[in-house]
Amino acid sequence: MASTVGALARPRHRAARRPVRWTALAFLAPLLVYLLLFYAYPLYRNIELSLHDYTPRAFIQGNPEFTGLDNYAAILSDDAFLRALGNTALFTLVSIAAQYALGLALAVFFHRSFRLSAVLRAMFLVPWLLPLIVSASTWSWMLNSDNGIVNAALQAFGIGQINWLTSPDTSLLAVTIANIWLGVPFNLVILYAGLQNIPADLYEAAGLDGANAWQRFWRITFPLLRPVSAITLLLGLIYTLKVVDIIWIMTRGGPADASTTLAIWSYREAFGTGQPDFSPAAAVGNLLILIAFAAGLIHVRLQRGEERA
Repeated sequence: MASTVGALARPRHRAARRPVRWTALAFLAPLLVYLLLFYAYPLYRNIELSLHDYTPRAFIQGNPEFTGLDNYAAILSDDAFLRALGNTALFTLVSIAAQYALGLALAVFFHRSFRLSAVLRAMFLVPWLLPLIVSASTWSWMLNSDNGIVNAALQAFGIGQINWLTSPDTSLLAVTIANIWLGVPFNLVILYAGLQNIPADLYEAAGLDGANAWQRFWRITFPLLRPVSAITLLLGLIYTLKVVDIIWIMTRGGPADASTTLAIWSYREAFGTGQPDFSPAAAVGNLLILIAFAAGLIHVRLQRGEERA
């Protein structure tokens, strides 16, 4: 008798679970459609572009020649590749390190309650809110060799004229400074939010034990901010790898490719010369995707290691 009741209950139980499963799929469907349309398909098209010889004529006629990995081989053997890779590494590492350090310092400063704290914090968000073309144009004017405000200030201290944007020695530094200025507000917002989640009791207990400000920061703030810091640095890395607008507006990757990164190289191949060469541009873009993907895998692996520990 009991086995008969159990046999009858199983189909009912399965039937009851089916609507729940379809409801879950219905909620997931918009996300899946979004991922397919705006992530999977563009990635597929980019890979397909890099494996063919897409010229403007091939786009119109729809018959590009299949070249396999020839575009990747051409890029890796190009003399400009190593220079662009080195510029990308320097631009990215210096940018995210400075953005994180300044953002963390400002977050710790604003974590203390004082008058005008909210107003000053809002003012630091201005670079983040401005259109990038406005920010890049402003920095181009400020760093102008002849009438820029930066050179005018340096001359007041007896320092001679510096050709920030037109010298191969300083153009990469100039665009890096501008990018740091743009990225500090993002780090400030994320790290400040992370500080809000640290219990105040820990600081009070450390103060009672005689810990000074530096010890409280190094023993409490910095370790507890590690998960937030990791995701902040990862997002900063991904964003900085694909920076085009700031560099293009300020220097166009010059002079003599001194500020050309992989992202600028890809953009210039596709749109910057008047003679589009989409396939090499897509190949360079795919290399950037691989670098960002590798960084994401490293982040996930480190996070799993910390969770196990």
